[in-house]
Amino acid sequence: MSETNELRETNELRETVRRRYAAAAVQVAEGNTGCCGPEAVEIDDTFGGALYAPDQRDDLPVEAVAASLGCGNPTAVAELHEGEHVLDLGSGGGIDVLLSARRVGPTGKAYGLDMTEEMLALALANKEKAGATNIEFLKGAIEAVPLPANTIDVIISNCVINLSTDKPAVFSEAFRVLRPGGRIGVSDVVAEDRLSHEQRAERGDYVGCIAGALSFTEYRQGLEAAGFTSIDITPTHQVADGMHSAVVRATKPAATAAEPATSPR
Repeated sequence: MSETNELRETNELRETVRRRYAAAAVQVAEGNTGCCGPEAVEIDDTFGGALYAPDQRDDLPVEAVAASLGCGNPTAVAELHEGEHVLDLGSGGGIDVLLSARRVGPTGKAYGLDMTEEMLALALANKEKAGATNIEFLKGAIEAVPLPANTIDVIISNCVINLSTDKPAVFSEAFRVLRPGGRIGVSDVVAEDRLSHEQRAERGDYVGCIAGALSFTEYRQGLEAAGFTSIDITPTHQVADGMHSAVVRATKPAATAAEPATSPR
């Protein structure tokens, strides 16, 4: 494939993903509702708001829960602490940002990054409904994070990295914005090593969080190439034959003597 055709295909895939998530946001924001509030837009019972515990969902704006399209609950495994700065890659309607903001408290901060105007508008509305003051939503791509280097303690993400057509850039950017000693704790769809790219594509498409999935080995190698250590990838439940929702953890090594451990907050 020529470079021009490859770029065109990449742009088309990104636009397909954007349209899918824009439509989901509009569906919730315009009140496409069931009897008890906005109708959830999840794909099936392996994705969406049902993956959050009732005590987490009950205190959130119903629109944030309804707009959830993730494959896990990264806030349950990220081990967030008071005062930390957290970044959610592909924050959608804001459910994980809202939950993270609670955990890091008033001395911490939760950022949400999304490329879709409609999702950002929904997330901002949910922020207002929740009365959260330690949250900031940013527009941008997860391959080019609009934040300075060494400013984030924890990166979370919920079934979004697999949607990227340039995963090395995502891993590189995550490494860049994390402080030395910072960590990632994401939920993502990961393929068994036995599956070819063609077999992964047969099991779903990009907007279904499957076709773009890396294998377990590819995911580990991608994180290692970016500089991460202490990598752990643990499957949690199957979403298709040979495809699993997984919790991915990794750490940016602590600073050397010549490198400051933190930058000013």
